[in-house]
Amino acid sequence: MLNKHMKKITLGLALASSVSLLAVDAFATEGYFTNGSGARNKAMAGAGVADGRDATALITNPAGMVGNGTDLTVSVSLFSPNRRFTGTGGPGFTPVGEFKSSENLFAIPNIAFVKAIDDTSSWGISMAANGGMNTSYRDVTNPACVSPPLPASNGVFCGGTTGVNLSQALISVGYAKKFGNFSIGIAPIFAFQMFEATGLFAFGGVSSSPGSLSNNGTDTATGFGGKIGAQYALTENIRIAGMYQSKIDMSKFDKYAGLFADGGDFDIPSNFQIGISADVSPTLTVSVDYRRINYSDVPAVSNSSRIPLPFGAPGAGGFGWDDIDVIKFGAEWRANDQWTLRAGFSANSQPISGEDVTLNILAPGVTTKHITAGGAYALNDRHSFEFGVMYAPTDSVSGIEITPNGPNPGRTITIEMKQFEATFGWKMKFGR
Repeated sequence: MLNKHMKKITLGLALASSVSLLAVDAFATEGYFTNGSGARNKAMAGAGVADGRDATALITNPAGMVGNGTDLTVSVSLFSPNRRFTGTGGPGFTPVGEFKSSENLFAIPNIAFVKAIDDTSSWGISMAANGGMNTSYRDVTNPACVSPPLPASNGVFCGGTTGVNLSQALISVGYAKKFGNFSIGIAPIFAFQMFEATGLFAFGGVSSSPGSLSNNGTDTATGFGGKIGAQYALTENIRIAGMYQSKIDMSKFDKYAGLFADGGDFDIPSNFQIGISADVSPTLTVSVDYRRINYSDVPAVSNSSRIPLPFGAPGAGGFGWDDIDVIKFGAEWRANDQWTLRAGFSANSQPISGEDVTLNILAPGVTTKHITAGGAYALNDRHSFEFGVMYAPTDSVSGIEITPNGPNPGRTITIEMKQFEATFGWKMKFGR
């Protein structure tokens, strides 16, 4: 009877995952990667690679799936990024003043199901948003736009409404096995991403394919990769763990082959996370993690925007993002049989430098700190309601304007962002 019930749940999860891909909107936290997965992990700022206690362990570290029985977690995050840029100085290509991006609320789903096979092994399936970016600057008055010869009489880059929308989602099926104090887990990944760009026609003269540069609607790409995780119990109360996710080789965005380096190539970079978790008491666990995101895996992201090659060409310019290092701290206090309280903090290095601010008006992923809190309320032995909140204070980066004709030292551009997020989740336990 239980197996029949599990089959229904698994089928439902697979269908929900497929449908949810259409609802994953773009966002940014650690660069453009999410800083956590699910209500529990997000409430602790993404810390806890060595402390998997529910099905989201499949996403954060598949080795942590073992020993938690069978459970299903479902959550949705309401994410609100505030993106803007400010132009100051003399004559330039971009407008003077402060301009905000519209579309400031996104719903981000997260689903994970793990089933215990026996006391030492488990399998699971999950769907999670990996990351993304969204901007939309509408009706921007720009005196520099003289149309013709420029494409439009308004817009950040004289192309009318300007912005990008990038969404990435990962579906994983994983297996984990425990050998005494050591656990290992693997999870093949199917990746799906969507992208659209508008308002970039003015860069047609410096593109290898002007017809595949802007305003071509939404393009999609798919690819495969994987992750592997390990966990070791140093003592009864202290665990160390690590997770590595490979670079995911994606199909190309053909509609934007004149924007992204190497003819529309936009892979998903590799990342890894290591950490230690300690049960300082039977009710209190603290975690400290380190994460590395290798944006240098993807030339379209990491190549400098000043490379003197046409956009879209092999080795051409990108957004100039550096690899980032992230430190995460998280704590969970299981106050009683009903209430669990959580908190966290993370800090990451800045991916964007001042020399690349102009193109990063489209992708101002400059936030470097995240403060989180949340908890869970157990309705009974099987069902729990979970929640988390996140605040990322304003960060900014400034630099001189780079026009299609080269640098303009007389104009300074400052890009900035701050973020709010509220996550609500439901957890169901099924025993073994």
